[in-house]
Amino acid sequence: MLAGFSWLKAAAFTTIAAVFVNALDDLTIYSDSALAQGWENWSWSSTIDFAATDLFSGSSSISVNSSQYAALSVKLEGTFPGYAGMRFDIAGAQPDIQIFFQSTTDNSQSPNIALSAISKTVSPTEFSSLLIDFNSLPGSGAQLGNGTWDRITIQAGGNGAFYHIDNIVLVASIVITPEFLSAEPLANNVVAVTTQGAVDLTSVKVALNGKSVAVTGQTTYSPIDTPAKTITYLTLKSSLAPGSLVITAGELSFNHTLPAVQYGSIVQAVKTPINPMVYGVNFPTSASYIQHLGVTISRWGGNAVTAYNPFGGFTNAGNDWYFENRASDSADDWIGWVGAAGSQSLVTIPALDWVSKDATSYSYPKTAFPDQQKFDPYNADAGNGLLPNGSYPNPSPDQHNVYTPWNTSLAQQWLTGLKNKPNIVTIDNEIEIASSTHQDMHPDPIGYDEELSRVVNFGKAAKAVLPDVLVAAPSTCSWWFYWTSTIGYTDNAAHNNIDFIPWFLAEMKKVETSYGKRLLDYLDIHYYFQADTSANDDAAKALRLRATRSLWDTGYVDESWVGSDPQNHQWNPTSINLIPRMKTLIAQNYPGTKLSISEWSSTNDADITGGLVTVDVLGLFGKYGVDAATYWATPDELGPVGLAYWLYRGYGVHFGSSSAQVNLASPNPDTQGVYAGTEGGKLTLVIVNKNPSTPVAFDLANVPTGSYFIRHFGGAAGVAKWQSTITLKSSNYIVVPSYTAVFLQQK
Repeated sequence: MLAGFSWLKAAAFTTIAAVFVNALDDLTIYSDSALAQGWENWSWSSTIDFAATDLFSGSSSISVNSSQYAALSVKLEGTFPGYAGMRFDIAGAQPDIQIFFQSTTDNSQSPNIALSAISKTVSPTEFSSLLIDFNSLPGSGAQLGNGTWDRITIQAGGNGAFYHIDNIVLVASIVITPEFLSAEPLANNVVAVTTQGAVDLTSVKVALNGKSVAVTGQTTYSPIDTPAKTITYLTLKSSLAPGSLVITAGELSFNHTLPAVQYGSIVQAVKTPINPMVYGVNFPTSASYIQHLGVTISRWGGNAVTAYNPFGGFTNAGNDWYFENRASDSADDWIGWVGAAGSQSLVTIPALDWVSKDATSYSYPKTAFPDQQKFDPYNADAGNGLLPNGSYPNPSPDQHNVYTPWNTSLAQQWLTGLKNKPNIVTIDNEIEIASSTHQDMHPDPIGYDEELSRVVNFGKAAKAVLPDVLVAAPSTCSWWFYWTSTIGYTDNAAHNNIDFIPWFLAEMKKVETSYGKRLLDYLDIHYYFQADTSANDDAAKALRLRATRSLWDTGYVDESWVGSDPQNHQWNPTSINLIPRMKTLIAQNYPGTKLSISEWSSTNDADITGGLVTVDVLGLFGKYGVDAATYWATPDELGPVGLAYWLYRGYGVHFGSSSAQVNLASPNPDTQGVYAGTEGGKLTLVIVNKNPSTPVAFDLANVPTGSYFIRHFGGAAGVAKWQSTITLKSSNYIVVPSYTAVFLQQK
């Protein structure tokens, strides 16, 4: 009886929802006191009052108090395709929330939309009326598309969120006002004009140093995945030059001061091969993602894979998430589909003594360890394994409660049974800090000897059953642990005061001599810029952009603790100069070993400076001969970091097989980078302008004139996949706008 009633109720709601959707009238989700008919509350770990009267528009609002990563979430019994956008009123102290749309039918999800991408001025005392345009989602510019959308989630960040929200409505139409958005100089004789709606391009006029410049041609382009905005490339009759550039468009005027030229030259005959494996990421989302960004190698890695049980499909993220077991995708299937998409694979082999035994157990239940700092907001019994004073509970939990034994024989059984074989394997992930990240599995600090032993034993196991596989290790987490272990400097002293990485390389060379086979093909490290840029203010952004010098510049004293207290026995210890340093250590201790960096990051994926850092780093990896690299973790395809990959490799475009020599008369790596690729006698340039407000201009000798394919992102044009074909009439004044990366490839 009750079951039948529930079925009738659901059917009724579905019918009502279908009427609303098919009619495409505005569809109310919430307005005063309750969710509209057909909508259900699917929220979690949040205190919600649907009839709050402390702040409201009308008679009441929704008051939401979400703990970390908790959410207000509502679901329609039906679907809502075809709507133009969502309007809502919100009040709060600029709450840390993001909004996304989901389909419970096929588990698809829209890009996350940060509230700050819609408005940065939300007030706690009055409502702001905001609109999300489904044809141009804030932040990414992507389209929502006509999926089977039926759920809307507003999720808090890591610190939780408190806010009021009211008058939530799906709107049937949005009127787009035609508008000129930006106009900037580009390359030698081009003005790039971005617009929305049907503007009158004949109104655009260009004047250089007070003299009118004729427009001789135009090409308009709209990116397929962000079609709400278009860009028109206006070809000028004469080349750009230093001075005042004024572009008028309708009633707007865009003014630029073009700078004095900087001199340089490109020498294609002097070149260094680029290993294409430097254009990698961790856990790409799909085959199309790999192809759109040109991802060459994909990594199955991170803290969660240390406990990966391939026989059950379970894993555990350790202290990343309350030491909880969970279900995992199949590594075998993953290797298969990334390979079919055109990417090589780098797969982590667990190398501790345990892996997850199921998808539900956890190590620190409140019933056994009641006095812990935090508990999972989704599972109140699962703790974070830290006492209020930051120490670990004692005694440690019994591993058998959560894990099952693991050894080299089981690893060989797994590797032998793989239908799809990896190209490279790493021996675990950041194993040197397992006593922290996986304290429940391995509570004792790992020292030099244990780490070496595990790399050797699991390396032998891998090579025995996969003779062609390449082994990368030790996947060390950061600068500090390149030189010591979690035991500390007594461990260094016990090994003749030799820092860890040079000791490890020398020992692996000895292993090859005794074993008769190379077990280490790549010295694999993780590298994260040590300077603190978390404030993300102007100073932090400038520091983030300078920090790329730590990859190569022996004269750059690191602007972090490394620059004042380096804590190692290396030469020039206050300068990281990562790539030359690691190559020197390899040459000294184990020649022939390759260098991979299987985790690195821009430090801010969502900020334009993160994208410019990534362009700079990818250029440096090619220039200085890194052998493989994978970004941590998965860049948003339409975000600044994703566009850096697209710039170099997206949709089948290649920067070049070799890095050509670039000579600059007055190099300024703090604010700019110039990279040249060459292949088949054709030249490619990538220029990144890290200045926030001023363009740069170059006179580059040996750059041929003629037709070039151009890509760019950033600047006033914004974060989108802008591209066209232009004619470079001269190479003596090539302009790149502020905060912009440009790719020019000779056709």
